[in-house]
Amino acid sequence: MEVLLDGKRVQVPGGSRLSDLLPDRDPRFSVAVIRPVLEEEAESQEVRFVTTAGDMVVEVADPALVSRIFAPGLAEKLRLHWQDRYTAAFGPFESGVRPAREPGRYERGDVILGCGGYDPARSYLIFSRMRHTADHGAAADGGVIGRVVTGRGLLDRIGTGDRITAVERILRRADRSHAVVTRDGDFPLEDGMQVVSYVEAAVQGWESGNVDTGAARSVEHFLLSVKEGRFQVGRSTSTHVVDTHLVPAKVPLEFSGPRLEGAVTVRTAGKSSGAVYIYTQGVSASAAHTVVGQVVHGIELVRFAGEGDLLAIRAEPEKFDLVGFALAEAEAVAARRGVTLTSDETGGDRVVVGQTPATTLEVLAAGAVKVATEPPGAVISITLDEAAAPRSVTIFREATGLKHHDVGKMPLVFRFEDVSLFKPKIGKGIGIIPENVPTGEVPAFTLAMTNDSRRGAGMVGVRASANAEFGPTSEPLTGTNIIGKVLDAEKLEQMREGTTVYVREVK
Repeated sequence: MEVLLDGKRVQVPGGSRLSDLLPDRDPRFSVAVIRPVLEEEAESQEVRFVTTAGDMVVEVADPALVSRIFAPGLAEKLRLHWQDRYTAAFGPFESGVRPAREPGRYERGDVILGCGGYDPARSYLIFSRMRHTADHGAAADGGVIGRVVTGRGLLDRIGTGDRITAVERILRRADRSHAVVTRDGDFPLEDGMQVVSYVEAAVQGWESGNVDTGAARSVEHFLLSVKEGRFQVGRSTSTHVVDTHLVPAKVPLEFSGPRLEGAVTVRTAGKSSGAVYIYTQGVSASAAHTVVGQVVHGIELVRFAGEGDLLAIRAEPEKFDLVGFALAEAEAVAARRGVTLTSDETGGDRVVVGQTPATTLEVLAAGAVKVATEPPGAVISITLDEAAAPRSVTIFREATGLKHHDVGKMPLVFRFEDVSLFKPKIGKGIGIIPENVPTGEVPAFTLAMTNDSRRGAGMVGVRASANAEFGPTSEPLTGTNIIGKVLDAEKLEQMREGTTVYVREVK
């Protein structure tokens, strides 16, 4: 029998299971299985008006009017011709309206087809800004052809010089086939089934090798989010799915545009800042979302995925981050990707601890990268106990840079006897609640952070000997949060106060 796997036709024996089709699939990942596809693209009653001030989506009352609104060349004539506190009118253009010469009553968001001087050759699309009664040269039914359903706030921002640059019909995919999202390797396959096993997205600014760095920083956040090839669906709605595992994070608003089907965005404001969204239905642009990419494969998997599903995801291009690589490995990666690498030191056994430019798109646009390196003795390996101290570990990763790279750093501020103290830069207002506080003897080389019960909150320390009275930061045990362990603490003996210590998390 024949199965369509990620767009490719595959012949499989009768009675095959999902695991037979995908023998190397990670069992944690969900896949979409769609029985013989009866899928069609259905025209909705929604039209998007792209204006110089932003986008609005209008739900049209009569589908037959869509063709009239979407007439070729219409957008070229839709300039703001006049406005007042009640309405904003775009035109003029010719229509078949038959003016009734009588006033109508309108609500905020109504879209009216009317005309000036009762002349259909001078017709206008009139957007109602507030409830009012007026004669707009409309038909006897009042001329309301639709209502703004998305972007209504734009009605108050439209001003002199604005115009409608495009009128786009919105398509909704109406899938009548039976689809399931499953992790079950024993799921039976049927002839004609479609299986979608992964999602692929092209990032904003990357097209056929041409690179635009206008969204480089927000794109870098997205590439970091999917670096491990995973998209964790934390929430699923009728319009989108969300992965929140990097929340909170500061991400700049670099490209605000319509969130069409397949658009990938990152939230830039609010409690969910840093969350990655994939849209399954078009909505208007938002000042709190920056567009970072577009799904080019696997939108069916996204559409049917539910809360808790883990999706395999790929990004093009893949993240370019050499931090943490041995210099020889970094040189090989750069060569493979056609990038010229320059190092501060050549030869010898070195570890990359920094790169310039910092973002993937900037590196690929320049075709060159400079790296800073350190000898292996300056990089200390640690483990972090995220299960026991999730908040403290998150704070530590953010402060040292381990959230973004494979190697982080922190200053060694003080050494005495068997204690080494570090002071990573932790933002103001970040609370370090007591978490994973020890109750007995703390083993040697335990890594700990001082919590908010002590004045030295945020200090990180390690002690070379066990102690049952004081923690690794020399605070009482009640003020100590255990966050992990130092694996090669002997390297600390070679380091002096005031130096930067680099840390690598071993997972």
